[in-house]
Amino acid sequence: MKILVANLGSTSFKYRLLDMESETQLARGGIDRIGGSESSCSVEIGAWKEDRTAHVPDHAVAVQQCLAQLTDPEHGCLKSADEVAAIGFKAVHGGRVSGVQRVTPAVLEAMEEMSPVAPAHNPPYINAMRLLAEKLPEIPLVAAFETGFHQTIPDRLRYYAIPKAWSDEFLIKRWGFHGASHRFIGVRSAELLGRDDLRVISCHLGGSSSLCAIRAKQSVATTMGMSPQTGLPQNNRVGDFDAYFLPMLMKKTGKSLEEVLAYLGSHGGLLGISGELSGDMRDLEQAAAGGNADAQLAIDVYISEIRRYLGGMLVELGGADAIVFTGGIGENGKEVRAAVCANLSELGIELDAAKNDAAKGESAIQADGSRTQIWVIPTNEELIVARQTKQLLES
Repeated sequence: MKILVANLGSTSFKYRLLDMESETQLARGGIDRIGGSESSCSVEIGAWKEDRTAHVPDHAVAVQQCLAQLTDPEHGCLKSADEVAAIGFKAVHGGRVSGVQRVTPAVLEAMEEMSPVAPAHNPPYINAMRLLAEKLPEIPLVAAFETGFHQTIPDRLRYYAIPKAWSDEFLIKRWGFHGASHRFIGVRSAELLGRDDLRVISCHLGGSSSLCAIRAKQSVATTMGMSPQTGLPQNNRVGDFDAYFLPMLMKKTGKSLEEVLAYLGSHGGLLGISGELSGDMRDLEQAAAGGNADAQLAIDVYISEIRRYLGGMLVELGGADAIVFTGGIGENGKEVRAAVCANLSELGIELDAAKNDAAKGESAIQADGSRTQIWVIPTNEELIVARQTKQLLES
């Protein structure tokens, strides 16, 4: 069975084709600037790579372009597009609909209900899914929702302290996101350490960041709540924020509620704290090394929030067998990893500086005397979505 895993933006389509018999990648590629006069199209099949431009007016044409690349007589890895069993989507928020679902009008309607709290994610997926269902009806579409992994979180950690009727009627709960990444870390940690009962704290750190407490490969707590805007500061999203400041901001700035929220969602986070220098950790570390105080403040706030949530998860789990760093910053940011783990020896968490500096790919970076293992594990969200899609098709 071959599964095409799609990652969509409003004007982009990125994909990986996986052979699920061996769980290996056959191809990867992407198309940017969909709808523009010229779109950039890239594909990588084995050692063959190609970059070119073409007119790609919509996501359906993007998928057709992708299938044409995959079935290319000279370089393709498929004899026919019929070999694609399904397209799996790393969908974000379906609210009342979660887990793994065939894309139907009812599923799309549920996603639309959640668009106000996932404005950067849900609308492009909904539009593309509708288009693909109409123009490529022969290919099953499957949505693997990021919220699905967090359905095992107990109610005491899902409910906000608001009128319960609001939570139940309006679905205002801590849903959690980055589910595919945290699920992969839970599974892969168990494989690497040879135990299915592990207590793991998964630190998915990147442009979008969240922590997840995992017990026996199940989510028991996470940092993101009702929307992907919450929890840790993101590269340009505010993270946790006191809602009672919103009326004051509206009055001070003259902006509407929608404008304030949009601004916080695009100019907050590390970008905002740094004085709009950058939301990219690499830029911030370089600027901080040169003496930029605002860049250093952004880094310090980010680290402090990670450590605050890490402490709460250690209490929730009663300790941790492993702390795992993943995501762009988690995998590559040795300074961030060192800062998060600093001065935690009393909690049984000790980083080995040399191992941390040398870490590349899957790496154990704890000191010899550390009670808690510390790992860097590159995530594989596409593999999780492909596995979930395969399981649904076979059920």
